[in-house]
Amino acid sequence: MAPSVDIYEEEDAVVVKAELPGIGKEDVEVDISDDLLTISGEKKTEEKIERKDYHRIERSFGKFSRSVRLPGDILTEQAKASFKEGVLEVRIPKTEAAKQKKRRIEIE
Repeated sequence: MAPSVDIYEEEDAVVVKAELPGIGKEDVEVDISDDLLTISGEKKTEEKIERKDYHRIERSFGKFSRSVRLPGDILTEQAKASFKEGVLEVRIPKTEAAKQKKRRIEIE
C-alpha cells in the first residue's frame, strides 16, 4: 500500500495531503530530512482471515512508506501535521526568500 499524495504551494507554505483510509493517526509517522518528506506506518487488519467463505479480498494491510521531494526554500523545523477523516495534512512554511520569488511583472 502506498498512500495517494497531493503536493501544492500556497503563498506562505507548501502543503502535502495524503489519503490514509482505515488508518489511525497513532499508526502514522511523518519525517522530514532536508527536502524529503516520508510518511510511513501500518494498516492493521480488522480481523483474522481464517474463514474460507470469502469471495474476494482486495483491501491491503501491512506496513507502508511513501517519500516525496519537497520544493526548496522551506522551513522544515516549523512543519506541522494534522490528521482528519483519513487525510493527513502536512504544512511546511516557506522562507521569506521563497515568498518573495514570485512576483507579478507588469506588461508594457
